[in-house]
Amino acid sequence: MELEKFTYDNKLAKYFIYATITWGIIALLVGLTAAFELIFPSLNGGIPWFTFSRIRPVHTNGAIFAFVGNAIFTAVYYSTPRLLKTPMFSKTLGAIHFWGWQLIIVAAVFTLPLGYTQSKEYAELIWPIDIAVVVVWVIFGINFFGTILNRRIKHIYVSIWFYIATWVTVAVLYIVNNLQLPTSFLHSYPIYAGIQDALVQWWYGHNAVAFFLTTPFLGLMYYFIPKAANRPIYSYKLSIIHFWALIFIYIWAGPHHLLYSSLPDWVQALGIVFSIMLLAPSWGGMLNGLLTLRGAWDKVREDPTLKMFVVGVTAYGMATFEGPLLSLKTVNALSHFTDWTIAHVHIGTLGWNGMLTFGMIYWLTPRLFNTKLYSKALANTHFWLATLGMLFFSIPLYFAGFTQSLMWKQFTQEGYLAYPNFLETVTQIMPMYYLRAFGGSLYYTGVILFAVNIWKTVRVGKFVRYEEFSAPALEKVPVIEEKIAWGWHRKLEGNVAKFTIFALIAVLIGGLVEIVPMYLVKSNVETISAVKPYTPLELEGRDIYVREGCYLCHSQMIRPFRSEVERYGEYSKAGESVYDHPFQFGSKRTGPDLAREGVSSLPNYKPDSWHYNHMLDPQKMNAESIMPPYPWIINNNLDVSHTASKINVMIKLGVPYPKDYASKAVKDLNTQAHKIGENLRSAGIKVDDNKEIIALIAYLQRLGTDIYKDRELNNND
Repeated sequence: MELEKFTYDNKLAKYFIYATITWGIIALLVGLTAAFELIFPSLNGGIPWFTFSRIRPVHTNGAIFAFVGNAIFTAVYYSTPRLLKTPMFSKTLGAIHFWGWQLIIVAAVFTLPLGYTQSKEYAELIWPIDIAVVVVWVIFGINFFGTILNRRIKHIYVSIWFYIATWVTVAVLYIVNNLQLPTSFLHSYPIYAGIQDALVQWWYGHNAVAFFLTTPFLGLMYYFIPKAANRPIYSYKLSIIHFWALIFIYIWAGPHHLLYSSLPDWVQALGIVFSIMLLAPSWGGMLNGLLTLRGAWDKVREDPTLKMFVVGVTAYGMATFEGPLLSLKTVNALSHFTDWTIAHVHIGTLGWNGMLTFGMIYWLTPRLFNTKLYSKALANTHFWLATLGMLFFSIPLYFAGFTQSLMWKQFTQEGYLAYPNFLETVTQIMPMYYLRAFGGSLYYTGVILFAVNIWKTVRVGKFVRYEEFSAPALEKVPVIEEKIAWGWHRKLEGNVAKFTIFALIAVLIGGLVEIVPMYLVKSNVETISAVKPYTPLELEGRDIYVREGCYLCHSQMIRPFRSEVERYGEYSKAGESVYDHPFQFGSKRTGPDLAREGVSSLPNYKPDSWHYNHMLDPQKMNAESIMPPYPWIINNNLDVSHTASKINVMIKLGVPYPKDYASKAVKDLNTQAHKIGENLRSAGIKVDDNKEIIALIAYLQRLGTDIYKDRELNNND
């Protein structure tokens, strides 16, 4: 049989390894800094770009798209040519992909700390960067699918299945969730609002976890674990069930992030049912990975690479057990808005993504540089630091979450809230925050040792850029009739176009069923007559609230629990947020809910002067507060140069401002600002009307007032 000779080019795999390590060091350092800022709130030094609420999205985006993203591309660019017996389709496209992705990350590193954000979880990047992400993702897709079309293997291996599902689904998710109208080069509003925006966001957010943090890493697992263990994957049939069940079920699970919210019950129920079903394929994948190592446990005890893989896959199993558990309404009633969710997320990120990344690079680097790993002992030390660091990080946060939830819900025998002051719950969990920072420090120390070990390995080795290989051409491979179970799937693997279309259909069904009726059936979002658009000043204040990342610590969604209604006021309705572009429900309560912050008839109401002093020096108002100071909001002049543009965009999005209102918006803004300024000056605070704090106070004092007006109207009727 005539063989064709070809060459594997390892250059891109090497570059992506370097990028993975570099961005991992940066992203995890930012996360560790954020952990310490929760203990020492003045650590920001009054610097805007160094504040917790500004650097937290730098950490999450850096960990996901920079550290994990570059690890994904390392795996794809190394394994894809070898699985398909052909070079990557285009070196030029590969280079554009690499440098384009790094430039996107650099843009994120600069814009997010400066407050340029869309405020949507894992989708904070502003619209010009979103466009760049889509362009680079398409370039990556052309290179990837071009390689598949040039393959010399008819049947594509399971890793390629997961890479295909990743590319297709991330493309759909990212584009749909980031549809928006710009108001300027650095600002925009999403086309969705309120509960509809929340549903689309968590359809994206949960499935960003599914199809960026999970499916490509399953492809990585299916390739590198058999390679490292020198054993075939445990079960081909199980991999088929795992793949199709996972991609079909996962896409439905997003609504479990919105349980007990104003999302219609039928959507919540779908999220719960499919989240519970998700346990089966997830654990099927975990078992397929672990059972591949059957008979190789002696090697596991000696090989740090395999140790990393075992802990990583086990963490995947634990995280995917906990996910369905947290989707049960009784459990979610306790866990949501608490640190329990933070612990859950980090088991997945530090364990599943981190450990598999470390293991892959430990295995791959010596082969790319034709040498042995510099220090096995150093790698073993890293393994234990990473494992212990993950546990010291997460376990205290589980206890913090339990403590928070139980204290929030506790009543006295007389029927009053046992802990009416939210800050009482914060002070109780501070020891857990210290332990979280300690665990993060352990994990980060391991990352530094990892970087040193890889650097030393590279220094003593010699890079092997090209690897010669030969294989028969695809059309010359003899066809062997195989009567095997699941033969239909073998045929499907041979037709990549059909395989990709089936995968796309599988992931689209859930999204269409959940999202489309939310727009077509008006009863899903009932209107409330008293709810009016924000005034221009309130709109500008809301944008400052978004810019500063206040949503990261404060929710604006009161659930229909007695404890929450007693503490915060009337529970939230879907019709309240119809003009909120974007929604501000939040995911975590490090501070109290703000959905009724402006309602003067509630016990927790605070005057304008309190808000002013609270932003200037939170500890002056509450000595035990862990909120950082925001003095720049006090000092900055309010930029109204884009106010008219913002009003015009809102009108295009269906917000019922009067015709041609944009031309008088700034005048109305100044009038309202003067009233608030006079109110502050009467309280002894010297402030100009044109400061950002005036706009922020206007927004905070508006929150919740519409729904209470509606209640008063109904009571009068």
